[in-house]
Amino acid sequence: MASSLLLSTPFTCSPPRHHPKRLTLTPKSPCSLSYYSIPHKFAFQPAISSTVQLSLKPLQFRRKLLAGTSIGESDDDSDDFLVGEDSAAFDLSSQNISSWVYFTVILGVVLFALNLLWIDNSSGFGKYYIGALESIFQSPELVMLSLTIIFAAVHSGLASFRDTGEKLIGERAFRVLFAGVSLPLAVSTVVYFINHRYDGVQLWQVQSVPGVHQLVWLSSFISFLFLYPSTFNLLEVAAVDKPKLHLWETGIMRITRHPQMVGQVIWCLAHTLWIGNSVAVAASIGLIGHHLFGVWNGDRRLALRYGDAFETVKNRTSIIPFAAVIDGRQRLPKCYYKEFIRLPYLAVIAVTLGAYFAHPLMQSASFGLHW
Repeated sequence: MASSLLLSTPFTCSPPRHHPKRLTLTPKSPCSLSYYSIPHKFAFQPAISSTVQLSLKPLQFRRKLLAGTSIGESDDDSDDFLVGEDSAAFDLSSQNISSWVYFTVILGVVLFALNLLWIDNSSGFGKYYIGALESIFQSPELVMLSLTIIFAAVHSGLASFRDTGEKLIGERAFRVLFAGVSLPLAVSTVVYFINHRYDGVQLWQVQSVPGVHQLVWLSSFISFLFLYPSTFNLLEVAAVDKPKLHLWETGIMRITRHPQMVGQVIWCLAHTLWIGNSVAVAASIGLIGHHLFGVWNGDRRLALRYGDAFETVKNRTSIIPFAAVIDGRQRLPKCYYKEFIRLPYLAVIAVTLGAYFAHPLMQSASFGLHW
């Protein structure tokens, strides 16, 4: 949804002092996540075995540096180092125009194929998929729930076999397989929800209550700010760049280690409150259940890939928003808000506002499919 081009914004805190014993770091602008640039060859790599490990401390950002304190301060506390990656941050000048040309071509081909093979009722299989579920389940609630469960099983199932799949067919080929199967199922689920969101049994009606519309709108807007940082890496999503399983630690990850789950819960609660019927409840149960499973599965996969590094990140982050901040395990930098003033988040804001005003168009397109 958001562009993966990233704009590193200069910070305004005082610069740290140089320390001769530490890795030489190139200053850019004070109190910036890009203030210290570590050469690519020093980028963090997970340990191959428990007996062969590299010392991470010289190769990682100091958290105190992000807060504007000096390099010379005590480094006994391992929490002062970021062992994960700076989410949504890379040098804009390193972007290759040809990569974005490839991305545009791939996006066009994918959308054309998706429409031809799945969405278009005259040639696609989407209508048969929906029709089959409607013939099995006689209620829109069960169809809605089954759509979310099928999507969840395929999406999380393929994610669980990612390591094995990438070894067998390669990272890019597995990403194409993953997207090729998941995307049509996601489209079907969204279209069916739009078309049948006011079916079923009405449980409550609060749309006329003053302030409810504003609350739902604000909650929905906030929910999209909790997009998982990997969503911003569009070149990896489209397999132009080699896809990676990232260990993020900055930005939204300081608030919650599972922002996608938090955002989905907020979105579901807001829309269920607004719609107030059994179909909305069924959709929310399926989507929230899927993302709660993703919390466990995501931690499991990161633990397998990154080992002790993930345990360090896990210990100073939380699932529940702000829990690690409140109990002192996460110390927010003085310039923390700067971690969000970046192109991907600005793009998310723009797309979210655009989607809100484009609701009539989205509804019209969905109604035209008669799913």
